[in-house]
Parts: sequence; C-alpha cells; structure tokens
Amino acid sequence: MAKVLLINGSPRKQGNTFVALSEVAKSLNEQGVETEIAWIGTKPVRGCIACGTCKAKGNGKCVFDDDICNEIIDKINAAQALIVGSPVYYGQPAGPVLSLIQRAFFAGAQVDNKPAAAITVCRRGGSTAAFQALQMPFQMVNMPLVTSQYWNIAFGMDQGEASLDTEGMQTMRQLASNMAWLLRSIQSQPAPKVEDDWKGMNFIR
Repeated sequence: MAKVLLINGSPRKQGNTFVALSEVAKSLNEQGVETEIAWIGTKPVRGCIACGTCKAKGNGKCVFDDDICNEIIDKINAAQALIVGSPVYYGQPAGPVLSLIQRAFFAGAQVDNKPAAAITVCRRGGSTAAFQALQMPFQMVNMPLVTSQYWNIAFGMDQGEASLDTEGMQTMRQLASNMAWLLRSIQSQPAPKVEDDWKGMNFIR
C-alpha cells in the first residue's frame, strides 16, 4: 500500500492548514492510500547555513540534529508521495516550513520521482504566491506535481473556518483522487527512468 506524508507547516496544530490536509488525508484513506500528517510544531527550525556537511558525509541527514528536520527526512524517505501545507504569512509560506523543506531536500531526502503537491491556506490574499513558492522545490528534484481542479488553496481565518470553504474542500478531495490515481498508475506500470547526468553551469566565468 502506498503512503502519503502530509506535512502541516502551521504553528497551529489543528488550525485551517490541518483542516485542509485532513480533507485530503480522509479522501486518500477512502481510496486505499495510507497517510500520515506530520506537524512541524512550534519549536524553532533552523535555516540552512550552506555548510556542506550533509554533502560531505553523504548520509542524507542535516548536520544539525536539534530540531525536527532529520525526523521529517526519515518520514519522507518512508513515504511514496509528499504533500506540504502552510498558512500564508505576508504572501509567503510560513518560515519554518520553508527552512525545513530546503534543508531536507538539500541534505538528501529521498524524493526522486515521488509525486508531490502543495497546499496553502489564507484569510484573504497572497495564497497563489505562497502556493507557487511551496511548489518550486518539487520541480527542482524530479518530483511530479499532482494537480487538482483549481490551485490547492483554502480560505479561512478562525480555527476550523476553512471547512466552510466548500470549493476549497472539493479541491482538496480532487487533489486526493489525482494523487491516488497517479500512485496506482506508478505501482501498476513502473516505467524505467531515463537518466541524464546533471551538469551545472554558472553564467559568470
């Protein structure tokens, strides 16, 4: 059975981001897909300091082991797909979830070819900019993007209010259906991956 890891990037454990992620998880469960919602909590999450120790050691872990990052890396590695949810702060995702994803991916979390999606929740505006920011890392690490009938956005301010966004909740369920379909397709007909060795180029010589 495939498993989808859903990361709750909100400091509010059961706020509106959780409501949106729970709607996706419930629909995935109904379609036979296992889920886990991992909350990043309220403790500080370090930003990457570009020390390169993770690359030097090559163990797929961040050298800093005093926050949730390495625990999340283990959960990503154990899952077959990833969904990251965040509230919108000043038109951007919450800082801790951005730091977490940047460090986890750079350190070497096993994400290659795993379907991924982003979800943002806001009171009124800034949702599309935050949604785009959350999706951008997926496109740099060979993660197929899972779509829905609209951008994966829900609206609400007070706790639980996002559940009243009927179109938003429908969008979450459609996202779940698309994710389940893609996972079934991958499992039933896994295609060999065509490799092309990456060669970086800087434009300043």
